Amino acid sequence: MREKVVFFGAGPYVAPIIEALNKDFDLRFVVTTETGQNGDLILYLENKDINYISIKEFDRETLEKIKKFGAKIAVLAYFGTIVPKSVLDIFPLGIINIHPSLLPKYRGASPGQAAILNGDPTTGVSIIKLDEEVDHGLMLAQIEEIIKLNDTSETLYRRLFQKGAVLLSQVLPKYISGELKPVEQNHSKATFTERLTRESGLIDLTKPPQPPKLARMIRAYYPWPTVWFRAKLNGKEKIIKLLPEEKIQVEGKKIMRFADFANGYPEGHSILSRLSPVSTRSIRGGLS
Repeated sequence: MREKVVFFGAGPYVAPIIEALNKDFDLRFVVTTETGQNGDLILYLENKDINYISIKEFDRETLEKIKKFGAKIAVLAYFGTIVPKSVLDIFPLGIINIHPSLLPKYRGASPGQAAILNGDPTTGVSIIKLDEEVDHGLMLAQIEEIIKLNDTSETLYRRLFQKGAVLLSQVLPKYISGELKPVEQNHSKATFTERLTRESGLIDLTKPPQPPKLARMIRAYYPWPTVWFRAKLNGKEKIIKLLPEEKIQVEGKKIMRFADFANGYPEGHSILSRLSPVSTRSIRGGLS
């Protein structure tokens, strides 16, 4: 008989984990959050006829729904909501967390973005047993992953959670049977990341980051919150986004290449030139 499992997760990257749980275990229930990033996930769950609930918080009704499935273990990934002790206590074998970094490095909400921002050549996926502290729990397994030169947080997270799903299928049966014993993390080496806000990507056009840092910011903050600034175009202040692959988007307009922006707006070349101490050409090279 396959082990009953409940899954906690949200956003655009967790479908491979749900697929693995649905294939290799008895996935009874998915708990997700009410977020604007969940459209594709909800559609996936409905197409697969997987029972789910979207929540803002863990109220008594939600706890009772989770309990009724009688699962001894749960899995969590990219959930974005604190799991209280009242939920942890439901599962005798605990909640297993898939975290997209090589813990204890980059605990917290934005580990992929932090790895790209810092220019790390590698990152990875950790599978831990969730406890009441942030990404602090006992370690079950890790796998390393190279960060490609053109990776955005989107492409990196997709790859990491796909690898995490494969690793989970290998690790979870051994943990459930008692063959795999979790070990303590080295908490003295822990580093932490911050929850991103819209303002995380805001830059000052009068004192912009230098091209190497700016290039990493553009990749790390795509698709959200993106790197952006305010500037006047044709006499009106607009929000302007800098995007990967030398692309730019003016508020209310379609995405365009840097050259088209420079040629299409009287202020275009001047704005781009402020982003580099040399020239628009060096900016374009730095952002490739």
